[in-house]
Amino acid sequence: MSTTDTVVTDAVNTTGTAAAITLTEDDLGPFVTHASTRRWLTGPGLPCDSGLFSFTRLRGEGLRTVAGATGDPDGKLSDELRDQLVIGGLLGPGGPETESVLLDGATGEVSTTHFLPGRPDLMDRRPLAPSLPTLVRFAAATDELAGLRGQFASYAGRWGTKAVAEASRQLLAVFEEGADGEPAPLWRMAALIRPLALVAGPGTVSGLALDLPLRLLDQEFGRRGVVRFEEFDFPATLTHEPTRRFLRETGLPEDGFLFQLDTDLPLRTLTEYHGEDRGAPGWFPAGLLPAHADRLVRLGHLVEDHSLVVDGATGAVLNWSEPDGVLYPLNTDISTLAFTLWLLHRERAVDEESGHALTSETYDQLAMTMIQVLTSVDPTGATTDADWHYWTELFQDEAGGVL
Repeated sequence: MSTTDTVVTDAVNTTGTAAAITLTEDDLGPFVTHASTRRWLTGPGLPCDSGLFSFTRLRGEGLRTVAGATGDPDGKLSDELRDQLVIGGLLGPGGPETESVLLDGATGEVSTTHFLPGRPDLMDRRPLAPSLPTLVRFAAATDELAGLRGQFASYAGRWGTKAVAEASRQLLAVFEEGADGEPAPLWRMAALIRPLALVAGPGTVSGLALDLPLRLLDQEFGRRGVVRFEEFDFPATLTHEPTRRFLRETGLPEDGFLFQLDTDLPLRTLTEYHGEDRGAPGWFPAGLLPAHADRLVRLGHLVEDHSLVVDGATGAVLNWSEPDGVLYPLNTDISTLAFTLWLLHRERAVDEESGHALTSETYDQLAMTMIQVLTSVDPTGATTDADWHYWTELFQDEAGGVL
């Protein structure tokens, strides 16, 4: 399929800003024979701005078949993929495309695929939407939830488990109505996972990034599963009062699945923790500790020799990697750490309730959704200069199966 003569235009709304990407009848040529799909592409078109998808490649490349995009010199592509049209990409956290969005020019159905250079025989399709109008409507609803606008505007200023449950039901109803009760896995997990961001509001009372609902952790982990600290548990260098208050009044789960809280002794600084283990197997020389290790308070351990510490002066939560000898940003503060642990536990519960439908064949999409939810509440992994972020890496570890 040649794209040298393709001209793609941006429809312009009354404010003069780009509203949609549209194609002409000549652009569609013989490749899109589905009548209503042709009308949609030459009329309403595809959104320029979406939190989920990018269709901007149509501007420079026009419509391409999968065969044309891959080259497929050895003819290894399956017949069902060969003539599918590449129209865009599914966006991951931070903007890079994770999958290509495909259009069936004969039926109007939309799907996704992973391009596998050198192994086109392993490529397959995953259903996304029965039509372009449905895809656009689903994407718009998801964006409206994220921005608390449109049909989800009433949730602005509402936080807690009740808001989560109502928003989830409302979004799922949109998806089920548009897909005859059987939305693709991406949409089902969007309805079940994305509303979890509504559980906590901006911190106006706590002095932290988030105000968590009273007893949220108790309800999720069980009252006996949450540890609250006393004043004598805090080292003198833990001077950040909002953090001290959170640890006293709200606490943290003793076993957060990927995090184990230190409860045997009063909390220690990183210097004290390693000093007391001097000479023990795996002992870390004090000279290689971070310069301000005496104000880094160890809360517990993550998997694979990673310590979770809080900066006693600022309240920032960090990951001390003993194997790397590096201190990495982890969470904005103790409140967003608690949200992360709650999010992980809630996702596992939701997955069990759904019969493990979330993780069966779409783990990568689930990981992407979880990272986007976490980033919307705590952008630490996306806004720091570090090229490695513990939660992001762990969510994406399909072999480890942490989700």
